[in-house]
Amino acid sequence: MDSFVSSFTNRIDSKGRVSVPASFRTILAQEGFDGIYCYPSLDRPALDGGGQRLVDQIDRLIGELAPYSDEHDYLATALYGTSDKLSVDGDGRTIIPERLRKHAGIEDMVTFVGMGPKFQMWEPGRFEEYMAESQRQARDLRTLLGAGRKDGGPASTRE
Repeated sequence: MDSFVSSFTNRIDSKGRVSVPASFRTILAQEGFDGIYCYPSLDRPALDGGGQRLVDQIDRLIGELAPYSDEHDYLATALYGTSDKLSVDGDGRTIIPERLRKHAGIEDMVTFVGMGPKFQMWEPGRFEEYMAESQRQARDLRTLLGAGRKDGGPASTRE
């Protein structure tokens, strides 16, 4: 199965529609999902989106929790209760509901960001800030994980 990769920034038109990147639409179609499963990110000012693979992951995650437990109900409410299935028209456009746009601070532009089995939608300025922080954190992780040596030992002095 292909992964959602790269990032794309698209304008929201006067009717509230935004073009979903063609490569993302192709993956959604491959997964057999008609539209975009979308919900507010649990810990970022962004929206999580994807297709059947994302829905299956969420189902498995929630299914591992004890039925009727608080943990089950909290996660199910956060992921199912706040979700929307966004339709994609014949021209590859979707409309992001106002309540979702408000969560992410999205107004007239959207940055779609591939994250493997899912993607996120960001207000472009917020994404630029998050990308800078992600790159800093990734450099720290690289050192922590010993990326400098084949045997996984201490990192080299190269930075």
